[in-house]
Amino acid sequence: MSAAPDDASAPTSNGQAPARDDATSSRDRTPAVRVVGLRKEFGSTVALDDVTLDVRTGELTVIIGLSGSGKSTLLRHLNGLHRPTAGSVEVLGRDVVALKGKELRELRRDVGFVFQQFNIVGRLTAMENVLSGALGRLRGPRFGVRAYPKQLRREALELLDRVGIGDRAFQRTDTLSGGQQQRCAIARTIMQRPRIVLADEPVASLDPEISGQVMEVLMRICTEEGLTVLCSLHQVDLALGWADRLVGLRDGQLVLDKPAAGLSTEEVMAVYQRLDPTGEKAAEYREPMPAGAVR
Repeated sequence: MSAAPDDASAPTSNGQAPARDDATSSRDRTPAVRVVGLRKEFGSTVALDDVTLDVRTGELTVIIGLSGSGKSTLLRHLNGLHRPTAGSVEVLGRDVVALKGKELRELRRDVGFVFQQFNIVGRLTAMENVLSGALGRLRGPRFGVRAYPKQLRREALELLDRVGIGDRAFQRTDTLSGGQQQRCAIARTIMQRPRIVLADEPVASLDPEISGQVMEVLMRICTEEGLTVLCSLHQVDLALGWADRLVGLRDGQLVLDKPAAGLSTEEVMAVYQRLDPTGEKAAEYREPMPAGAVR
């Protein structure tokens, strides 16, 4: 695992991520994700409608859109949690729709997922939660920290340090703050050693200040590791600050797909405009602070 970065890796004062060096900008441009004509129906509801999208290896792609626009549904097709009604989904050169059993499990080891509600085990320590990310490369169940090889224990501690909660390694995660729990979840995902990270509104339940800090941790580590990232967000400022590319969904359809560099806030906010019954644009959507947001 790479060493923690210095302060130069943090976002600049205007909220933009720092320019990457030539080695980073020359990433492999082979598509890590290829979606063609994707349609998903839940009964009479069309969640995704003819979505076509390529995501390059190493790219940081942020998906924006109103709640119910299809962001989560799209992400869940990429690791086989949803099956399409029509269209094709390829991830890391594999046809996700055709995978079953062992082959699907192997793909999911390569595709980490960071959830909005953290999905960590509260009665376990942060260390145990992070170590569980390595279970896909071990044989048999593991109970307790000492059941894991020393090398993995060292790796887990290093990851907890990298996300900023190394001093909480042996604390039960249900006693941690919301931001600390999500940092733990990020460390667990990286412990999996994925090639792609999917993040489904990972800071939606956190307040604005903590959201920025957690996004900085997630995107910094993924950049250091050279990972491909697809992250759904509501926060336009965070999206513009970190994304290589912005993808916008409205009512299940792709309405924006552009490099983030040079995009204005007004162009991005157009994704959130609704049409009223007369066909006119309604007022721009403004995402409210989530109820019960936590620090």
